[in-house]
Amino acid sequence: MNPDKWAKAHTAESIFEVDVIKDALDREGIEYMVREHKDTAYDGIFILQKGYATFFVREKDEAAAQAVIRQIKTLPYVVFSKD
Repeated sequence: MNPDKWAKAHTAESIFEVDVIKDALDREGIEYMVREHKDTAYDGIFILQKGYATFFVREKDEAAAQAVIRQIKTLPYVVFSKD
């Protein structure tokens, strides 16, 4: 296992999911890169094929990152009304 090598950890489907995962990985101290698949020239056409964004983490952190992401994916979405 090469500590400098990056591994694909997850493909997010929305900007909301990206924000939640970024926050969780930051709290765990896991270094990551996000590659967004939106392209203004093509009006986001690749989002349907590739997802909104892909997360890459260091190969040594891949298992920990995937565990954090699995935990997030099991949480229910909760919306609070201001009314």
